[in-house]
Amino acid sequence: MTSESKFAIFAAIVGNLAIAATKMIAAILSGSSAMLSEAIHSLVDTGNGGLLLLGVRRSQKGADAQHPFGHGKELYFWSLIVATLIFALGGGMSVYEGVTHLSHAQLSDPSWNYVVLGVAFVFESTSSYFAFKAFRREMKGQGVIKTIRASKDPTTFTVLFEDTAALLGLVVAFLGIFFAHRFNNPYLDGVASIVIGAILALVAAFLAYESKGLLIGEAVDPETLASIRSIAAADDAVEKVRKSLTMHFGPNDVLLTLDIQFKKELSAEEITTAVNRLEAKIRDRHPEIHHIFIEAKSLS
Repeated sequence: MTSESKFAIFAAIVGNLAIAATKMIAAILSGSSAMLSEAIHSLVDTGNGGLLLLGVRRSQKGADAQHPFGHGKELYFWSLIVATLIFALGGGMSVYEGVTHLSHAQLSDPSWNYVVLGVAFVFESTSSYFAFKAFRREMKGQGVIKTIRASKDPTTFTVLFEDTAALLGLVVAFLGIFFAHRFNNPYLDGVASIVIGAILALVAAFLAYESKGLLIGEAVDPETLASIRSIAAADDAVEKVRKSLTMHFGPNDVLLTLDIQFKKELSAEEITTAVNRLEAKIRDRHPEIHHIFIEAKSLS
């Protein structure tokens, strides 16, 4: 995990905690449903940042007898939990609050809401800047969606999507409060809360989908796999590279298995030397590959 990614998570936690406190005060003073939904959203985001840090720390535990390949997938597990919490607590509570508000809608002075929304927008924009800065390191000329699909570090795009959803939620909350008072229609405040919940549910569903793929096990990108096969095929002892399988145990922890046909005239000792040489070459070019298993099919 890069230092920028970790800093982005810390920035999000500090920002969301401060924002949640101010939103909650404004919601209590004004009785705004949309503002209360935003406060719940910020509280959930604060907790989610802590869970991501927990996942990062636990994923760095070394291998043991029960987990011979380490604990790298802990990061993917906690990312999935974060997506579930965004959906259940963030989205679910916002929709519930909005529906409840529709049954007893009323207007009150929105002044505090506007002040808090303005302050929150500044905090969220700052947090989003650091999140995007960390995410941009992975883009390498690719689009946002393609980068997310290719990324094996869920912390970068999870924080970015949380912050993006937060900014959209602030805009929706502002519009709901503004138009509720502009048209003297308190129901619009409740509708805004429901819309915020829908935004969070959509973001959560996307994050859960991406985290699920990582947790099940994703291969390296096609370019890396082609490079690995090229290194193996270029060795003088190799006749043919058959099957090659990879799986990420973490952002920088990859398992590689190679099925290689060595030249028939080689002795067992020469093949052993060739295997060691191939492992060294592959690790030198791709240091993220920690586990290499090479199967020699033809020893005759």
